[in-house]
Amino acid sequence: MHDICERFTSTHKRIIDAAEQVDRNPRSVALLAVSKKHSIGDIKQAIDMGQVAFGENYLQEALEKMAALAQYPLEWHYIGQIQSNKARDIAQHFHWVQSVDRLKIAQKLSQLRPTEKPPLNILLQVNINQEPQKAGINPADIEALAKEVTKLPHLCLRGLMAIPMNIQSPTQRKATYKELCGYFTALQHQYSQVDTLSMGMSQDLEAAIAEGATMVRIGTDLFGPRS
Repeated sequence: MHDICERFTSTHKRIIDAAEQVDRNPRSVALLAVSKKHSIGDIKQAIDMGQVAFGENYLQEALEKMAALAQYPLEWHYIGQIQSNKARDIAQHFHWVQSVDRLKIAQKLSQLRPTEKPPLNILLQVNINQEPQKAGINPADIEALAKEVTKLPHLCLRGLMAIPMNIQSPTQRKATYKELCGYFTALQHQYSQVDTLSMGMSQDLEAAIAEGATMVRIGTDLFGPRS
């Protein structure tokens, strides 16, 4: 418990310091704890630290954790690639999906979302550096996909998510995040419900916050190395 407590305290301090450095309210930056491949015990320790939002990449692993932690009022984010045959479980069990990059998948999620539940919160994943091996839409396609997603009755478009190229200098990473924030701001001007820009991880959360991130996704720096 002590180790995870120290990690969460350290990460929260980084977020606060980064926000204050650019005259932002630290409360404007949410922390998503990326709990994939970490144990239920680790997640319980994070809950004891006040963490509510958790990100998972692997559906079956996530469903097992949700069942084991059902007594807690948690917020589950799906951040992995979405296969059509997994859309039903994702639509039924998650609160957010951060990795939508195809209209077909968005349509399935809307169709399969239980009507008694609130709309599923959606982020469009942007392949900001246009890497051929990486998921996400081309930045030029953001407006068109957003327009179609906002028509779907059981989804709520909340913003954008991106995973920038690994090999970038600090200057390049800053420029990438600034570019992504520009697309996010344009989307906000069109849709009043858009409020979430998910970018920044352990190694670069300061740069992401400086350029406008409203959510950072942190895994190893919170939980330690994955087993």
